Amino acid sequence: MKPTHIVAIIAIAIAVGVLVTSMGEAAEYVDFAVAQEMYAKGKDKALHIVGTLPKDSKGKVVGMEYEPRLNPNLFIFEMIDNKGFREKVYYNDAKPQDFERSEQIVIIGSYNKEKKFIADKILMKCPSKYEGEQKKI
Repeated sequence: MKPTHIVAIIAIAIAVGVLVTSMGEAAEYVDFAVAQEMYAKGKDKALHIVGTLPKDSKGKVVGMEYEPRLNPNLFIFEMIDNKGFREKVYYNDAKPQDFERSEQIVIIGSYNKEKKFIADKILMKCPSKYEGEQKKI
C-alpha cells in the first residue's frame, strides 16, 4: 500500500470520528417540564428551550428584573415555552439589546441544584425590518 493511500485512510477515519462526536453533541430542543425531568434523572447537559416573553394586555413585556447598578451581570426574566409553561430564567450576563422586541427566544442552559433554570446563551428572533415590504422589480 502506498503512503498516500495510508494518509487518505487516516484522514477519512478522523473525519468520521469528528462527525460521530459532533452528532452526540447535537442540540436537543425540549420544554421546561422535560428539562426538569432530565435534571431529576441526573442528565444536566445544556438544553435548548424555545418560547416567548409574557406580555400584559397592552402588549408590554412583563416579568423582567435587571438592575445594572446593583449587578450588571444578572438578568432575570420569565419565559413561556411552547407548551404554555411559564418559568423564571436566570442569565448571568447583561440584558441583551432589544430583548423586549423579540418575537421568539431560544435559551440554552440547564437547571441547577436550587431548581432554577440558568441560561448560558440567549438567541433572539427579532421582527424583520423588511417584513411587509414588497420586492420591486
